Parts: sequence; C-alpha cells; structure tokens
Amino acid sequence: MRKDIKMRAESDPMMSNAWLLIYLIPIFAIILGVLVAVFWAIAITTVPMLPGPPSPPGPELIVAPFVVWIALLYLLVIVGFIVSIVLIYKLVKRRNTHFKRQQFLFEDIVSALRAIAKKKEVNVEVELSSCERTVREVRAEETEKGAVLWAILSAIIILAHWYVNYFLMKDFYKHERREDGFWEDVKSLLNKCGVTFSLPRRTQVMPDRNFVLYLILTIITLGLFGIYWLYVLLKDPNGHFKHHIQVEDELLSALESVAI
Repeated sequence: MRKDIKMRAESDPMMSNAWLLIYLIPIFAIILGVLVAVFWAIAITTVPMLPGPPSPPGPELIVAPFVVWIALLYLLVIVGFIVSIVLIYKLVKRRNTHFKRQQFLFEDIVSALRAIAKKKEVNVEVELSSCERTVREVRAEETEKGAVLWAILSAIIILAHWYVNYFLMKDFYKHERREDGFWEDVKSLLNKCGVTFSLPRRTQVMPDRNFVLYLILTIITLGLFGIYWLYVLLKDPNGHFKHHIQVEDELLSALESVAI
C-alpha cells in the first residue's frame, strides 16, 4: 500500500488552469489580422506623393502585409494544433494512470483488510465481499483508453474531441461514486475490527454533468462555452485527487497502528 500511495505523485498530476490559454489562440489570430490591416492602411496612406498624376500603391504594399499575416496565422494554427494534442493526451493519460493506480491500491487494501480480520478473528465477509465486488467492477469498467490515439483523433475530428470530453466527465463521475462506496465498506469493516478510521468528508463532490447540455451550449456559443467545459475537465479530477490524498493518508495511518 505504501508503494501504491507513493505512485500518486506521477499518476495523479494536478493540471493548471493555464491550459485554458489554448482558447486564446483564435483571439490572437483575430488581433493579429486587425493589426496587419491597420498597418496596411497606414502604409498606403503615407506613401510619398511623387510629382505627376497619382499612381496606385505598388504591389509590395498590398501583398506583403497579407503574406506576413497568413504566415503568422499559419504558425498559430500549427501551435494550437500541437498544444491541443498535448492537452488531450495529458487529460486521457492521467485518467488511465489514476484508474490503474487505484485498482492496485484497492486490491492491496482488500488483502490488508482480510489479514486484519483474520488477526482480530472477526467475521467481516459481507464487507469483504462488497469490497471485492467493487474491485471486479473497477477491472471490468475502468479500462484504459489510448491516450495517443484519442489525442490525435480529437485534434482533427470534432466528434472525437466531443467523445473524449464525454468519457472524461462520465468516467470520473462513475469512478468517484464507486470509490465512495468502497471507502464506506472499508470504514465499516475496520470499525468491526476495532480499528479507528476517520473517513475525511469530501468537500468537492464531482457532479454528474450533462454532456448534451454542454455540447449544445458549446455549439450555440460558437465554442466559447468550451472554455468552461475545459475548466471543469481540469478542476474536477484535481479536487478528486486532493480527497484521495486525505483518505489514503488517514487509512495508511490507521492500518499502521494495527501493524504496530
């Protein structure tokens, strides 16, 4: 269990809200376009007037600013494409690594609880059966998603991007509900064995967010609601991981007191 808990630094990374800046890339492109247009207008109006009949501005004054704008816009598109791939990869990967670590942790907890019950000579088969059932559900339902595959697909196919958002929301919600039941079974079992385990209260409960509503709002706001959607995909797991730290430390302390 100590090994499982030490893994959380790598498996449960807290992701910064700075990732929301990815949505500013289109805004940068618009601002850049406006600046280029202004520069082009100023350049044309300040062309020195030569003697003789007025002549139209040279092609370099018309073409050059737009070439620069297109080049910079193309660069922004490439940067946004790469950053979006990295972001989705990190989101899916931390889902996978957290679920895998929790599976190992739950299995080791069940083994430890069985040993404690045997040592205390207490019948806790009902609670153990419930814990083992949760472990089986975790193995069956919390399967790994291909982080690289979904990162690439979501960057080029909007439907794939929406599906990634869907399973990131729903999988973590189901995961947390399943986990809460497991912690309650652990607490009940330890209490029967005379071991004090104070289950920390969850201060940030992960809500069951409505995917269809989020999708509709994103479409009708031309993507602006996607900023909030990304925010909750960052925030919800962060809150979940913080509660994990409290529970794991409290549980490890309780089990160590029995070992002593």
